[in-house]
Amino acid sequence: MSVGDFFGYAVAQIAGAIPGALVLMLIAQGKADYSVAVNGLGQNGFGAGYPGEYNLTAALLFEFVATFLFVTVILGATAAGAPGAMAGLAIGLTLAAIHLVGINVTGVSVNPARSIGPAVFSAVRHCPACGCSSWPRWQAASWRGWCMQPV
Repeated sequence: MSVGDFFGYAVAQIAGAIPGALVLMLIAQGKADYSVAVNGLGQNGFGAGYPGEYNLTAALLFEFVATFLFVTVILGATAAGAPGAMAGLAIGLTLAAIHLVGINVTGVSVNPARSIGPAVFSAVRHCPACGCSSWPRWQAASWRGWCMQPV
């Protein structure tokens, strides 16, 4: 993947994540007792007030390792010569395992766009510890994805 393709792909994901989160927020607001500030949009977090209360270092380390593992499986399962019929199973089971381990740590992203969309609307709505805690995840996700690119 070229640098230009990488940035085009990243922009496309973010461009889809923000309206996707907006649709999610509009649907959730259809429930009488829903509030972005109270319930959020499934955004990630860390530290005091977040389920596992893991610190920033632990959150960054988990997100980096989990995404590195996930991208490694994706690249291996979709590589030339890999059995294509099993790619979906390998990728899906890996993603499920990562979520089972990491939901309590950060809420699990393994994709910066998955973090950016909900964080935009949570931060706009002043959700405590929602938008503010997502920036490390974006940075870690961007760097770990870049590290996985073939040389």
